[in-house]
Amino acid sequence: MVSKIKVIEVKSEIAAGTRGASLGIDALKTACLNKASKNNTPVSKTFFATYNQCLTVPTVNEILFQDNKYPFAKHIDGLLKVQTATCQAVNDTLKQGLFPLVLAGDHGSAAGTIAGVKQAYPNKRLGVIWIDAHADLHSPYTTPSGNMHGMPLAIALNENNEAHRINTLDAATNEYWEQLKNVGIKGAKLKGEDIVLIAGRDIEAQEQALMDKYGMRNFTAEEVHTQGAEAIAKQTLDILSDCDMVYVSFDVDSMDSAISAGTGTPVPNGLTVAEARDLNVAFARSSKTICWEMVEINPTLDDKVNLMAENAFSILEATTEALVSHHRLVEVS
Repeated sequence: MVSKIKVIEVKSEIAAGTRGASLGIDALKTACLNKASKNNTPVSKTFFATYNQCLTVPTVNEILFQDNKYPFAKHIDGLLKVQTATCQAVNDTLKQGLFPLVLAGDHGSAAGTIAGVKQAYPNKRLGVIWIDAHADLHSPYTTPSGNMHGMPLAIALNENNEAHRINTLDAATNEYWEQLKNVGIKGAKLKGEDIVLIAGRDIEAQEQALMDKYGMRNFTAEEVHTQGAEAIAKQTLDILSDCDMVYVSFDVDSMDSAISAGTGTPVPNGLTVAEARDLNVAFARSSKTICWEMVEINPTLDDKVNLMAENAFSILEATTEALVSHHRLVEVS
């Protein structure tokens, strides 16, 4: 049994199409301190209390000032470094008996998180709960944008989806792509049917084809509205009942864009803050949850003075408290 939460920072934004996601973690810290100041209360005892002890993954955001050589997989050379380092950080954390709580910039590093979980537990079946407006199932063969934060699940599945290709790759891009898919352990890290998407609503045809191929369930935001977060969480965990462990990745763009524009790809008709909080808390209570992640806060795009980070922090704090309570974790490491 793990004894402590270990916060892992991944301030990478090279996989996104807009700049600023690397500042999302600091925006969360600001939200935390502002809450404590306004309420005249101490900083959360279960989060940021010993934040200086967090593990920081090296990034290569400086390559954004260089020309991109890979139009169908932008900055894939740098992303390989970030994913490899993220994989190692998550693997080491789990091997030390700690619970990895990952705070990342863009979603591109998530394939490294998944690889790290599988590297630590190669013989265990992994389920993935992807709370996101997007399916993130593109590959360099199918992407219309080349932005690699739309590819982490395809990487984890070792899936090219060449049947729906729209791009032809050069040799260098193909070589980097193959290396990405083999970070941590070689080949696929999970089964397609062991991915559940929640609040997906901006899904392109190539991604939908993979969802159909693997029979992936997408619980829409409307289903969450009508059935309630607890019911959707239960159904999600039921789908993943044959999995030995579960990883939850929470992209803040799963929430409705009316809440805040403070994320790189906001989409209307999403979750409310309360629904997002209740979902994440419910998953945190599951004994199978082995890693939790929050991504894609971009304060440079926020039109409401850090409101996205403030809402995200409320979700982060509630989720952390649930992890501590239900996993019997003693504190943040």
